[in-house]
Amino acid sequence: MSKLSIIKELYEFITERKKYILAPIIIILVLLSVLVIFAQSSAVAPFIYTLF
Repeated sequence: MSKLSIIKELYEFITERKKYILAPIIIILVLLSVLVIFAQSSAVAPFIYTLF
């Protein structure tokens, strides 16, 4: 299963079951993941780790 199919399936689940409360949770998780990935290779890393 590819990553895009997982995203598509999750989107279909949210829209079909009307679970719109999951959208902000997923967005925050994605943003935190992107922040951690980009912080590993930058000078901001020591400040990011204090958040966790």
